[in-house]
Amino acid sequence: MTTSPAALADRPLDVVVFDAATLVNPTEPGPDGVAWPRQGARRLVAALASRGVAVHVPPAIDRPDAADALARHLSDAGFPAGALTVATPADGGTARRTLVVTRRPDPDPPAALVGAPVLVCGDRPVHRAVFGWLADEAGPFAAAALLAGPPDARAAAAARDHHLRLTKPPGSLGRLEDIGALLAGIAGTSPPPLPRPAAVAVFAGDHGVHSQGVSPWPQEVTAQMVGNLLDGGAAINVLARQAGADVAVVDVGVATPLDPRRGLVDANVRRGTADLTVGPAMTRDEAGRALDAGAAAALRLVAGGAACLVTGDMGIANTTPSAALVASLTDLPATEVTGRGTGIDDDLLTRKTALVAAAAARARYAHGDDALAVLAEVGGLEHAALAGLVVAAAALQVPVIVDGVIAAAALLVASRLVPGVEACVIAGHRSVEPGSSAVLDALGLDPVIDLDLRLGEGTGAALALPVVEAAVRVLREMATFDEAGVSDKR
Repeated sequence: MTTSPAALADRPLDVVVFDAATLVNPTEPGPDGVAWPRQGARRLVAALASRGVAVHVPPAIDRPDAADALARHLSDAGFPAGALTVATPADGGTARRTLVVTRRPDPDPPAALVGAPVLVCGDRPVHRAVFGWLADEAGPFAAAALLAGPPDARAAAAARDHHLRLTKPPGSLGRLEDIGALLAGIAGTSPPPLPRPAAVAVFAGDHGVHSQGVSPWPQEVTAQMVGNLLDGGAAINVLARQAGADVAVVDVGVATPLDPRRGLVDANVRRGTADLTVGPAMTRDEAGRALDAGAAAALRLVAGGAACLVTGDMGIANTTPSAALVASLTDLPATEVTGRGTGIDDDLLTRKTALVAAAAARARYAHGDDALAVLAEVGGLEHAALAGLVVAAAALQVPVIVDGVIAAAALLVASRLVPGVEACVIAGHRSVEPGSSAVLDALGLDPVIDLDLRLGEGTGAALALPVVEAAVRVLREMATFDEAGVSDKR
């Protein structure tokens, strides 16, 4: 997994020095000590290494045999040799930006590292401790982009191997087995944890393109629907209750000022975007602030106990910027990615498609492959926030279930900013909106369900949540042939 130059224009770290106890237990090899990685440690190290950050693990004793033994121990726990160096940095990290990470409450770093910032993670998962520290230092999205690594191949393989031992014919649970392996890869452990409690993050924003008549609904409906969401009366509230998930509402760009209410997070970047048909929808800085808002929401929800995130959205006219983003970032014609949204007639669809085509052509001509600039040119604030949520979920190593076309467009942005992050998500459903299928096809994702939905809000992803949970329960609760005393095929 690599990261685009835009996302790493100012990489916030050059060197991370871990004490062995933050990565592996036991910390030293022994006759009966089987090495196992701490929660999140393998994916964290892989992410840092893939970003060009030097990872060091100094041995407790300054002897060649101690270094060799620790290197073998880390290798036994699944850390690839090329991802880290068992030694103190030669320059002590003084010439570069260095972070020392330790589990000990009274850290005593090597003399060469005195003066470098020290993060004491204690019993916290090391990847989340590092994310929290880095988010404070460099901003939530910059931290997420640095720490979002690929799924753990070793854990995913372990889940697939475990399926072969369960009391069923191999492969007989179909894609449920694939989902279970993916969840193991995301968590970095097999079996993966249950995806509950889950949290639906609904990002709300308005769009200047509404003035072009692309939706039959008045713009005020966005704010009114936010109130309905907070009252628990929207479709996503019903489906989230059924799935046992909480709903959090984040205002990133609602045009109407909202009164403070319990359950509403005020992260408003601006009062709706500008009209994307006549110029940029927002500035790069505003897009970046919305990316931060989404990443911060993920960090906050996971810190509050969420084990799975579900993408939600609310914003009248948001299918138009969604189509413009998809057309801009895939080079597909507007006719193949523009849909009817909330239900427009043929004449309005023709006009909407023409507006999308012109905006996408302008974005491609002006910005090429600069995904952040394209996002600012034709996207929405909720798209940016959703992209931030997706990248942060990958860094936090929790699954994120992606909803329909608005979330799909945001995922496409995230995949361009942090290539490979799409491997850490679950496509909840295939929306009727054609842009949804265009993104799924472009990223090689198969949706969990396909029910001809086009409501948004996170409804399709919430409906997929029980299937995702079932994939985990099979791995955690189903008996093996040996446990059940059932003869395996020979």
